[in-house]
Amino acid sequence: MIRSLSVERLKEEETLDLNTKMVQKVLVNCYNRGCGQKFDPNENEEESCFHHPGEPVFHDAYKGWSCCNKKCTDFTEFLNIKGCTRSYHSDVKPPEPEKPIIDKSKAHEVIEVRGQSLNTCCSKLERPDFHLPCVLLKPTVSPALLEQMKELKTTSPTADDSAEIIIGQNCQNKACKGTYQGAESDKEICRHHPGEPIFHEGLKYWSCCQKRTTDFSAFLEQPGCVEGEHLWISRAVGSKVNCRLDWHQTGSFVYISIYAKKYNANKSSVKLNPIHLIVDLHFMDDSSAYNLDSELFGIVDVEESVVNMLPTKVEIKLKKKEPGSWTKLEIPRANSTESGDSQEDSNTDRVNAVDLSDL
Repeated sequence: MIRSLSVERLKEEETLDLNTKMVQKVLVNCYNRGCGQKFDPNENEEESCFHHPGEPVFHDAYKGWSCCNKKCTDFTEFLNIKGCTRSYHSDVKPPEPEKPIIDKSKAHEVIEVRGQSLNTCCSKLERPDFHLPCVLLKPTVSPALLEQMKELKTTSPTADDSAEIIIGQNCQNKACKGTYQGAESDKEICRHHPGEPIFHEGLKYWSCCQKRTTDFSAFLEQPGCVEGEHLWISRAVGSKVNCRLDWHQTGSFVYISIYAKKYNANKSSVKLNPIHLIVDLHFMDDSSAYNLDSELFGIVDVEESVVNMLPTKVEIKLKKKEPGSWTKLEIPRANSTESGDSQEDSNTDRVNAVDLSDL
């Protein structure tokens, strides 16, 4: 009887020791780029971490890492690129970028900026009528885009409503870090960004809130600006698409880039008169489209303007009627009747022009 009580007491002590060890096991975050896992510092081995030792690189529409040749055009796909190097996990958070020192004594100093002498405000040409008939520009379609159109189906598959959501499934809303842990996860508040990520001249921000930063890690940690419900399974919904628009200029030309993927070149069009630009892009799923209806700031030569359609964007090269610098791309239309027009105008002007006339 005494022996059996001793055996039971030993088992109870072993169970208490095991529970104590489990409680003492604390997981910490790994700050190596591309890892994103939690680890036990006491079990950190030489090949535990799979990460990117290089820096994120954003060029044109491509996103990748300097340490490997993997690159893509989709931001979510870029975040899921697996690391190329194995090493120890690191719980050391990278240092925050140093903020520039602001001299408060110069807070009231007036900085005078002089524009170029040649611009549209001193134009000698009479401004044409906005309602003149627009000419359909014949585009040059890239062979890569034609091949892409053959491979893509005319209709995109939609998500099956009956599809099972697995435990651990990530929320599909941008910047949300929620994972599905059961029915209770549907009651959580999803903080996400409804807009698109923008990388321009070293700045990184979202089109929906435009909190700018130069540090990529700080950009990834920006909390969402909208609260809503989690989206565990993506669904294709027919709607208007707000494609990113960028533009720059030289003394003689204005270059416009509209970033879009999987659009149908046969159904898309670019129309132009000397001051009126209309762009209609129709996507392969036939359920979404992009439209730009803009009054140009300056006057262009329609016959000397060209359009190139590429797999990731549409490039429009406008020939200026007279040399000089445009202070902006377009003039807001006061008689716009649709609320969507004003929203597209604001999206168009969110990227400042780069003047290359002195290069």
